Amino acid sequence: MIAQVVAASRALAAAGQGDMVWGHVAVRDPDGRGVWIKAPGWGLEEVTEDRVQLVSYDGQAATSAKPHVEVHIHLEIMRARPDVACSVHTHAESAVAFAALGTPLLPLSHDGALFGGLDVPRFERTGGLVKTPELGAALSTTLGDAPAALMPRHGLVAAGESIAAAVMHAVLLERACRAQLAAMAAGQVRDHSDAGEARAKQAECWPEAQLEAGYQYLLRKAQRS
Repeated sequence: MIAQVVAASRALAAAGQGDMVWGHVAVRDPDGRGVWIKAPGWGLEEVTEDRVQLVSYDGQAATSAKPHVEVHIHLEIMRARPDVACSVHTHAESAVAFAALGTPLLPLSHDGALFGGLDVPRFERTGGLVKTPELGAALSTTLGDAPAALMPRHGLVAAGESIAAAVMHAVLLERACRAQLAAMAAGQVRDHSDAGEARAKQAECWPEAQLEAGYQYLLRKAQRS
């Protein structure tokens, strides 16, 4: 689990989702003890095996170091969704900028088709830190069974049945936001997939094998840098 957290963190950094020392990825402990997550104070690209800690479902780290204050994001998603193996929270700039517009996310590209023609969920409860189990549970409810959700005035959250899926869901959401921001800056959006095409592209472009392929590319990119 420790090595997987390191790899996922480096992949997110390679995708440009780092925000100095903020943002994190968590992997479910297979023995039900909680989640594995990076220790506070480190950037995603700085995560090493000795900078990963196990945090229990009551929010306590197995070591003496305090965990991230927003670890409840991951704990409550894992608690609510036994299918989830990994969850991601970052402050991806394009996601933050797009969320501020209050505009539906459209399937302009393969990335946007991840949501099958539906708008992305938005967590409106707070733009502040998700630092309590109550707020974590509310965020988990907003996410539901979607691949990812926007957190206006804050960032994004993503989840997946595999580490590759969770990381790629975060990456694809940010890319979809960035594409729509660029289109809207150039003029009126006139063309995008309809719901039927978006659902077909969701199945065609983003099966687990393709999510894994994208994730492996990000791992290779992280190794090169």
